[in-house]
Amino acid sequence: MKIYQIDAFTKSVFSGNPAAVCPLEEWISDEIMLKIAAENNLAETAFYVKNGDKYEIRWFTPKVEVDLCGHATLAAAYVLFHYENHSDSVITFQSPRSGDLTVTKEGDLLSLNFPVDKLEPIPLTNEILDAFDSKPQLAFKGKTDYMLVFNNEEEILNLKPNFEKISKLNVRGVIVTAQGDNSDFVSRFFAPQSGVNEDPVTGSAHTTLIPYWAKELNKTSLSAIQLSERKGYLDCELLENRVRISGYAACYLIGNLFI
Repeated sequence: MKIYQIDAFTKSVFSGNPAAVCPLEEWISDEIMLKIAAENNLAETAFYVKNGDKYEIRWFTPKVEVDLCGHATLAAAYVLFHYENHSDSVITFQSPRSGDLTVTKEGDLLSLNFPVDKLEPIPLTNEILDAFDSKPQLAFKGKTDYMLVFNNEEEILNLKPNFEKISKLNVRGVIVTAQGDNSDFVSRFFAPQSGVNEDPVTGSAHTTLIPYWAKELNKTSLSAIQLSERKGYLDCELLENRVRISGYAACYLIGNLFI
């Protein structure tokens, strides 16, 4: 089986978010896909199967299958455009959990088109407050994550999460965010309950972040930085009930699996 490792939302290797991509001719068992993801030990491994002019796609952390993953979708598109002979400038992925997802190539820039997340304000419970060493201003819940809004970029950069307490929250993970100093907004993402203490760059979290900051800043085109150790850079746009999340990618590894 072929395997690629792609660094997403970056122009160079050793930054952005690494994802494994495994092209399949037909689906293999969920058990084997989860074992491959655990063996890769990356935040996400994407598997896809060509279906007519579209590609069915699924994503696995080392512990669970997830509903949506932005950086691994970007990585899968990069593989198709550069190594797997997809000649059109648009790819349509079919996700059993998130519907059709398109990726468009404009030069080296790849743009994801994802459904927007819907946010509901929630109270700042003791369980949430105890999970961090700094107090957020506001809390929201999306489809799968909590989103906590802080005062400024410095707070996000210096925030110390308690992974044990975060893991007990009944969500996929927690997004923390603030207005940026050199971008419209910044963020970090913690998901120990999904097998990823801190994700380097989280495309799917921006389906939550973009509508919030578009409203707060009264603009639909936004720049974003995810302030992980590896850092990621994203160009974002709100498109009514969809979002466009754009970035670059770089290939780190091409190989074969023997299973």
